[in-house]
Amino acid sequence: MAQGSLLEPSLALSLMAALAVGLLIGIERGWRQRGEPDGARVAGVRTFTLLGGLGGLVAVVAQAVGVAVAAVVLAGIMVLLGAAFLRGPADPARRDATTGVSAMIALALGLVAGAGYPAVAVAGAAITTLVLATRNQAHGFLQSLNEDEVQAIARFAVISAAVLPFLPDSQYGPYQAWNPFNLWLVVVFVTGFSIAGYVANRLFGESRGTIATAIIGGAYSSTAVTAALSARLNDGEPGPFATGIALATAVMYLRVLALASILAPELALPLAAVISPGAVVAWLSAALIWRGEETGKAKDGHSGSKPFELIPALGFLAAVAAASLLVRWAQSAFGEAGAAWSLFIAGSFDVDAATVTFAGLPAGAIDIHVAAVALGGTVAVNMAFKIGIVLANARARGRRAAIGLTSSLLVLLATLAWHLLQL
Repeated sequence: MAQGSLLEPSLALSLMAALAVGLLIGIERGWRQRGEPDGARVAGVRTFTLLGGLGGLVAVVAQAVGVAVAAVVLAGIMVLLGAAFLRGPADPARRDATTGVSAMIALALGLVAGAGYPAVAVAGAAITTLVLATRNQAHGFLQSLNEDEVQAIARFAVISAAVLPFLPDSQYGPYQAWNPFNLWLVVVFVTGFSIAGYVANRLFGESRGTIATAIIGGAYSSTAVTAALSARLNDGEPGPFATGIALATAVMYLRVLALASILAPELALPLAAVISPGAVVAWLSAALIWRGEETGKAKDGHSGSKPFELIPALGFLAAVAAASLLVRWAQSAFGEAGAAWSLFIAGSFDVDAATVTFAGLPAGAIDIHVAAVALGGTVAVNMAFKIGIVLANARARGRRAAIGLTSSLLVLLATLAWHLLQL
């Protein structure tokens, strides 16, 4: 750094950010130690502010004088901090490692600010302050966890953060049908919806939590929600899971219409004419199943809900992998006719993919009424696929959900037949 650049506004901003970093963290630490007698506090708001500013100055020294000089200065600061915090109070019950670690973070963030990244440093300080300020809530959350919940957090972290990012995002296997990243993403979705439903049940109660999960999940993937909730039905857990399955499917109808309206507005009315009767029955089925589950809730008396079930998610992954292979085989063996059939197969687990595919066709490539019937057909295939998931995962306990989905499917099939006769 040239001498003239020491007076640049960017340098002043970096140093001000370094001081702000220490001030933010220092306010929380000072407030936390406000009841300590004078002389008992190792570091308060002033010390933390100075630490942040000192980190900024060390970074400036590294750029203006040399890294070696800055390293010596930083080592001296670290020794002083270590001596101050390791000495600590005589009473072991009052020892506080958090303040020492916070001081190190304030110093490090000050270095980041002084190195020319003031926004990153201030953002880091804000997050650090939030973590420190939510101490009671964090401790209360940890005390409320049981062994199953801790294991669920660890397992989901492994499959989503330790496995998924390292899987190849390219095609493998027969007919290049399998993408490991996308297939494992299916497992992440299903287990994620299961955990989200469990958390919602803990926060809002069994009924409202499951309903919230079904509505939110149905707006993204009703098939993944069906796989997650049907597994919980099989375990006999408390909660309106059959209602959730039916409700996720009812929301799916609305999602298909909304997506078609956005991507292909001319398709919206013909498609609504095809799938609206099935959608109405889906919503009525969800309401009737809800009433039945609410009436029988007192009789069930099950407990021991599990937040994480991997086996149903792996079963769903196998079904998706088989469907992907079937799609590629049909396209390879039968050409254009196979491509048409493969669209229905793909729609069994991703109706949106079929909608996007139709929307991407050239204008006039297919009659709009034929397209509406074809899209309605993918919805019907998806419904049949979800009925199979419910029966496979929940067996007899999934009877209510399966009947609700089947009633909507039968109405949809009847509507499709009528529209086919009109073509």
